[in-house]
Amino acid sequence: MLDRKFILENLDLIQTNIANRGMSVRLDEFVRLEGARKALLQQVEAVRAEANALAKSAAPVEEKRAQGQQLKSREATLNEQLKQVEAQAHEIYLTIPNLTDPASPAGGEECSLDIARGKTPIRQFDFPVQDHITLMEKHRMLNLAAGAKVAGSGFYYFTGAGALLELALTRFALDHIMKAGYTPVITPDLVRDSLMVGAGFVPRGNESNTYHLEDHDLNLIATSEITLVGMHADEVVDLSQPIKYAGLSHCFRSERAHGSATRGIYRVHQFTKAEMVVICKPEEAEAHHLELRRLEQEIYDALEIPYRVLEIAAGDLGAAAYRKFDLEAWMPARNGTGDWGEITSTSNCTEFQARRLNIRYRDEAGKLQYAATLNGTAVSVCRPIVAIVENNQQADGSIIMPKALQPYLPEQYWVLKA
Repeated sequence: MLDRKFILENLDLIQTNIANRGMSVRLDEFVRLEGARKALLQQVEAVRAEANALAKSAAPVEEKRAQGQQLKSREATLNEQLKQVEAQAHEIYLTIPNLTDPASPAGGEECSLDIARGKTPIRQFDFPVQDHITLMEKHRMLNLAAGAKVAGSGFYYFTGAGALLELALTRFALDHIMKAGYTPVITPDLVRDSLMVGAGFVPRGNESNTYHLEDHDLNLIATSEITLVGMHADEVVDLSQPIKYAGLSHCFRSERAHGSATRGIYRVHQFTKAEMVVICKPEEAEAHHLELRRLEQEIYDALEIPYRVLEIAAGDLGAAAYRKFDLEAWMPARNGTGDWGEITSTSNCTEFQARRLNIRYRDEAGKLQYAATLNGTAVSVCRPIVAIVENNQQADGSIIMPKALQPYLPEQYWVLKA
């Protein structure tokens, strides 16, 4: 979240930013409630001052007792009103998005800019390509029917080479980012409501895309970003060196669009992801954001997957992100004729999450300041598997595994023969 004082002193900027993001926030109501909150605080202070003066006065004891009871009752009434106003203001406060980097294009998803390409060119096939479902089922890597039987549509089993490919991908990605100083962490798959909100996710209601456990203050996580930043909630951290995590977890998303573009394992309810998270000083955040993007590109260049880099438009950023880059892989059978599909995302959240989670550090003068947080996908395994399988298929239906993954696979799985 943004600083309350900053919001109230820069209302035109905040309103413009909200409009650029295509969001709807009751900013006028927030301003009104903030005014009411300050007025009630002043009244509470006035009542307390009157009570203190009464206690020091020479008035008769019975008179002081009677007046004191009246003042106590009045303070209790004001505090209850204040509690209600603060709750209403806080509800709106949580919906006010982060500021937006001037480099982010205006507009919605369609306005995101294609700013770079990976080292691997798009392959030109001289035979009819097959989609990942056909290929993976042929090689007994994937069982969608069994997943639907035990858990419903949007779930799946990886089997044989499919299971080993997931393990190879996650270990390859972790090895790569550990070399850049990221500490591996296996996080809980559940998180409290307060930390979901703090990280900028909606744990329940119509806008929620997550699973909430009934009768519990717990949710299945959508990404280990939530648990990694949540680990330091209400802490004063040492940022003499940035904190860098490589989080490994299952992720759960309740939304699942339908159509040819999301068939198979492109959009599912559960998947494994290796996530990078950085907690640093605000002035260091931009450099770390570019590092996260570089690491993502290095991973997919090594996997020899064709991709493009997108500078995400303001209307598609999400509330917490100040700036975001996506990598989209070329998937030869997507939509029937081949198309780009998102495989990574990296966001600079500046102090937005840290303020909500109360993650602070001491600056050189010893003063407490809010940290910056950033996140980036190393691998979210389903979509890279789609890209690997479809891009590396051969005319006879066999699949050649990328050379970067071969050390992580038994030799008999380097080439999946038709």
